[in-house]
Amino acid sequence: MTPASPLLPPADWRDFLALTKPRVLTLVVFTGLCGMLAAPVTIHPVLGFTAILCIALGAGAAGALNQWYEADIDAVMKRTMGRPLPAGRMERQSALHFGVGLGAFSVILMGLALNVAAAAILAISILFYVLIYTVWLKRRTPQNIVIGGAAGAFPPLIGWAAATSDVALLPLLLFMFVFLWTPPHFWALALFVKTDYANAGVPMLPVVAGEKVTRHQIGLYTIPMAIVAVAPWPLGLTGAIYGVVSSAMTAWFGVLAWRVARRTTAPNDDKMLPEKALFKFSIVYLFVVFGALVADRWVA
Repeated sequence: MTPASPLLPPADWRDFLALTKPRVLTLVVFTGLCGMLAAPVTIHPVLGFTAILCIALGAGAAGALNQWYEADIDAVMKRTMGRPLPAGRMERQSALHFGVGLGAFSVILMGLALNVAAAAILAISILFYVLIYTVWLKRRTPQNIVIGGAAGAFPPLIGWAAATSDVALLPLLLFMFVFLWTPPHFWALALFVKTDYANAGVPMLPVVAGEKVTRHQIGLYTIPMAIVAVAPWPLGLTGAIYGVVSSAMTAWFGVLAWRVARRTTAPNDDKMLPEKALFKFSIVYLFVVFGALVADRWVA
């Protein structure tokens, strides 16, 4: 007979909030909102709020299920060991029930309040992040973030579909934009937290292929990302506001990516400042470009 493990006290509401990955959630909700506002129709404010709430709940559910499945990895990584599960503030089963319930509720509400198309894309995005990225890819291949990046690219599609009940070329380009943005954004982070991933046994590209290959891949992925980021303007899908802002921001992203790509390795004393600069700017970049999309739609 082995002694039963002691029961943990009820988790605090802040721990459930932490399961949803609020920082990631902010970007997901913003791109979903921009996709909805860029649509060629005006959605009722109550329905619009409901759609964004569903996107937030769906993304939060995916984050909770990701943490439920990766509790063992999070426990050995410095940047994640303080999360509710590895820190012992919550039972794993509670995280599982929370994630499944939140995800199911978000999809059902989206289908009932908005339309089946938006609900279906939302369901696909949750399942893709949990099953394809978290369960299948992350521990098996250094291409995990490349393929898995599609999960974070769905919100503009969902927002557009919530407003129009279908998809079109512009939201598909926005999907590809975020999809291609994800590798340079995430690999910049992976370069300066490489030890964490190595200790956890996660085959991120810097761990299995080295810094040189990762830096070159950042440079290579920036090229198609830049083309797709600017493409809506010459294709006539947006106006000059989006075109000028996206071109300028993408050019600076390219400069930062080039600074990272041209370095073979980072000197021990430079603290990977170019990589950190690219990672931080990449977040601002996405916010600004998507914001310009909405401004272009409503100001022009």
